[in-house]
Amino acid sequence: MPTFFFYGPKLETERKKEMIKSITEAASKATGIPERSFTIYLQETQHENVSVGGKLLSERS
Repeated sequence: MPTFFFYGPKLETERKKEMIKSITEAASKATGIPERSFTIYLQETQHENVSVGGKLLSERS
């Protein structure tokens, strides 16, 4: 069972659905594996819990 993990900002339900559909379709097309085989986990992360370049996203201007 191919699995994707998405860590990112909170998204509206419709955006989540669009993203999941796009990822699943693209992965299925690229691999030849049926769409029904893919699992996607969405993990919402807050800016104070993510760092890029040694700084928290909440500290970036």
